[in-house]
Amino acid sequence: MTLGEQQRLFFSLYIQWAAWLLARGYLCTWGEALRSDEQAEINALGYEGRSRLAQMIAPAFTALSQKILNNGKNNGIRGSLHELKLAMDTNLFKDGKYLETTEEWREAGEHWESLHPLCRWGGRFGDGNHVSLEYEGKK
Repeated sequence: MTLGEQQRLFFSLYIQWAAWLLARGYLCTWGEALRSDEQAEINALGYEGRSRLAQMIAPAFTALSQKILNNGKNNGIRGSLHELKLAMDTNLFKDGKYLETTEEWREAGEHWESLHPLCRWGGRFGDGNHVSLEYEGKK
């Protein structure tokens, strides 16, 4: 399957999954989908690296420095499936409550995994609100 075919499959599966979520009383908002190469590099620095970068650029780029610093606990990897349009972080709500834990996500995550042999749920590797389509061994 080409990357383009897989991207189209991911989108189609995501829409099916979102409809399933809504039918079961979940509400959703978008999280991170497409991640730029630049953002992937910044995330890969980890919190300490981002703090150093923010301090270095603060005199010339104050607003950017604050955005980098306020990236919170978000860490990432270079070459993430987010960069390939094969991953989406989603914010789920049920009964008016934001679902934060992997356990609260289990029903939704396991349903995602059931949709296709390549569907991967981040709850299996410490990223509970992440769904993706495996590509070249990446989840």
